[in-house]
Amino acid sequence: STVAPLVSIVASRPIEVDATLASALVASASDHGDFELPVRSYVKGADDIRYLAADEEEVYYIAQANTEIDGNGNIVQSTVVVRHVGEFETAPAERVNLLDVSPKQFVSVAAALIPFVEHDDANRALMGANMQRQAVPLLRPEAPLVATGVEFQVAKDSGQVAIAKATGEVVSATATEVVVVDHDGQPHRHALRKFVRSNQGTCINQRPMVSKGDHVVAGQPIADSMSTDGGELALGQNVLCAFMFWEGGNFEDAILLSKRLVQDDRFTSIHIEKYEVEARDTKLGQEEITRDIPNVGEDALRHLDDDGIIYVGAEVRAGDILVGKITPKGETELTAEERLLRAIFGEKAREVKDTSLRVPSGEYGKVVDVKKFKRDDAGAGELPAGVHEMVRVSIAVKRKLTEGDKMAGRHGNKGVIAK
Repeated sequence: STVAPLVSIVASRPIEVDATLASALVASASDHGDFELPVRSYVKGADDIRYLAADEEEVYYIAQANTEIDGNGNIVQSTVVVRHVGEFETAPAERVNLLDVSPKQFVSVAAALIPFVEHDDANRALMGANMQRQAVPLLRPEAPLVATGVEFQVAKDSGQVAIAKATGEVVSATATEVVVVDHDGQPHRHALRKFVRSNQGTCINQRPMVSKGDHVVAGQPIADSMSTDGGELALGQNVLCAFMFWEGGNFEDAILLSKRLVQDDRFTSIHIEKYEVEARDTKLGQEEITRDIPNVGEDALRHLDDDGIIYVGAEVRAGDILVGKITPKGETELTAEERLLRAIFGEKAREVKDTSLRVPSGEYGKVVDVKKFKRDDAGAGELPAGVHEMVRVSIAVKRKLTEGDKMAGRHGNKGVIAK
């Protein structure tokens, strides 16, 4: 058995090479917008770092960063593998002008996250690098026990973790805000993102990682986000794995899980679904967002406010009303009773049908955000033509690991959960 982080995967993608990410770990942009790579000078043991553009490095013989060097600063081997004019070749040690600064210099960020990638088959390493970007943010992220050292920098550069704006002392750390007071007594507020929907429907939720009284420095991470733990990238979980037969249950790359993994929410994730309803202008009149819905009991309206919109925090299931809406119906020949009602109540008795926004079949969760837009409101100019009101409701749902989900490690070892 072994300890290995597993990653829950959304869906498989074709294997492809992302050349634009290569060297992104150490590359920088020049004043002219050119990408430059750092190299170490290798002249009489000099160890200064300089940056070269692609056309500039072609004239040099550049050896790899892990080239063995003795105590006097000389290359041990008589011949080494070098990069020259964009090609890899073997050259005498005397020809070497420069050294790379890191062995990770010519791999992508995703490949640099694979421990001991130099021992992996190229196809498996490519699969592992591609599948890491498919990882679902988990409810309780856990940093890997076996890491490569770039996890902290990747998490920081992702823009997802909150960074201290100034050096000072933390005077307040709540679920929604971290306040740091600098040496001049100036407070710096850091608002945290709570249950925000990403483009993939996953949940972005920042959690403070500092406490009141802590001292922080500018640039230090002070709040974790999705898939980070202690400021490090955390795509999976550290679990005990056994590579063995199990009565045929793991046939053809199938994966068997213990019930405890599911019960402890080790691979549970939060997803946020977005639902919208529009009130339009029709030929028969305006649609209306309201709590006054025909033929609906009071129990079905229990989560709605006076405007007919569900409140934040309500737990809903399939069929529950999120936003009440009525649409005018075409006038038909009225019966005697309907004419009497029209005479007594006037317009209130007009024909309308229930077109409320309801939770789709099979869905459930908790309402985490409600936004209302009106045509006459400032900033509501994005409403489509013919729409005078729109309501957007976001529902968060906690999904546990189940049969049919895909799991993978960082070395291209993947499979589908069978039981």
